[in-house]
Amino acid sequence: WARRAPIKTQSRIDTPKPFARPAAGPVTIAGVAWAQRRGITRVEVRVDDGSWQDADLAVQAGVDTWRQWSLPWQAAPGGHTLTVRATDGTGQVQTEQRARTIPDGASGWHSVFVTVP
Repeated sequence: WARRAPIKTQSRIDTPKPFARPAAGPVTIAGVAWAQRRGITRVEVRVDDGSWQDADLAVQAGVDTWRQWSLPWQAAPGGHTLTVRATDGTGQVQTEQRARTIPDGASGWHSVFVTVP
């Protein structure tokens, strides 16, 4: 690991899981976001290549805790890519640029692919 590794703004989708097969209709997309020492002020979700939608944020216990988020989605039949990004307390949006974990921590938007039968 780097001697002075940065703490990057991150978010992830916890549900639905990758390659899930949710039924058509109402589905909750949800997960967590974090940016230690800065907190999370916004989380956005994109379905396929659509526009970014603001997720609902749970109360944040402090700037050093993970923040839960959720977004209701009307799932239509077909394959869909769900993508998430977060904005920290300084206004910095999570980078799309992917980087490996070593040496400075992973980065990039998290996405999952689901199939609605």
